[in-house]
Amino acid sequence: MTQRINVAKNIPEVYHHFLGVEKILHDSELPAGTILLVKLRASQINGCGYCVDMHSRHMKKDGESDERLWMVAAWREATVFTPAERAALALTEEATRLADLQAVSDAVWQEASEHYSEKQLALLIAAIAMINAWNRIGVTARLTPGA
Repeated sequence: MTQRINVAKNIPEVYHHFLGVEKILHDSELPAGTILLVKLRASQINGCGYCVDMHSRHMKKDGESDERLWMVAAWREATVFTPAERAALALTEEATRLADLQAVSDAVWQEASEHYSEKQLALLIAAIAMINAWNRIGVTARLTPGA
């Protein structure tokens, strides 16, 4: 697979602002591990090999276990995620699959709101939106995994 375009090179100001949002998320009260789970799961759903590769490597470097990495795609059947992580993964799936679902369900929202403050929920929404934007860039531009 050959990369089609380097978006960052062609519009560095957009890339700069995307990275600014990422810094806000990174520096926030939302657990870094939760943000990475969200990024990995959305990237799996969206088929962004570049982002799946990058985020799974980042998680592994941060000490994430192989078992938890392997189970992200099947998190509903896994026992290795906390209730809060499961709520974040459910929210990620529904917010990422909007075309299939038409909305984030009240049940998923309620579950997430039991584990996260209002500010943390806003941060989760932003993290989900950002990874979906990154995935669309990665898939459309054909970013090469491992590069």
